[in-house]
Amino acid sequence: MDFAQTSVITKLPVMEAFYTIQGEGFHQGRAAYFIRLAGCNVGCFWCDVKESWDVDKHPKIEIAEIVRMASKEPGRLAVITGGEPLMHNLDELTYRLQREGFETNIETSGSFPLSGNWNWICVSPKKFRPPTEEALRHANELKVIIYNKNDFAWAEKHAAEVSVDCKLYLQPEWERASIMTPFIIDYIKENPRWELSLQIHKYIHVP
Repeated sequence: MDFAQTSVITKLPVMEAFYTIQGEGFHQGRAAYFIRLAGCNVGCFWCDVKESWDVDKHPKIEIAEIVRMASKEPGRLAVITGGEPLMHNLDELTYRLQREGFETNIETSGSFPLSGNWNWICVSPKKFRPPTEEALRHANELKVIIYNKNDFAWAEKHAAEVSVDCKLYLQPEWERASIMTPFIIDYIKENPRWELSLQIHKYIHVP
């Protein structure tokens, strides 16, 4: 999906970039090159990468260099995440990645306007800054973090706003996984259009 903007960004703030296994959602288990961009104003208290929030604490790197480093790995799935990656214009990054043969996936709260050209958009809505109608309309995957039982209603609210082809996932918040996973399993059994997403990278101890 192409959400072309007029401005050209040549550098982006990168907290980290690494080659690993995608641990969540529809593409779980695939080799993937993660590009974690800095900057976030969503502010989830349970976020496990709070060090990504302050954009000024991380270097701005030339997009050509970001893509060059990604291209050194054999995998051709690039996952752009954050922080909140859509705080930045991602047209040039996705253009260059796709030119090098990458699939481009994004993991976003959906709370900022879409930019970039995407093979897959995963929207993980947050109560602290809800997603836009545009993000929900274009989502290929809706992944809702379940922290407590009230989050099931939150999940259904957003499931009603995505397309009928959008994949629906419930994922326990990591620190409460042992508590909430049984409730999620029961909920999915009663509502089988949902599927379970687990952070398998944390179980197998990879980034």
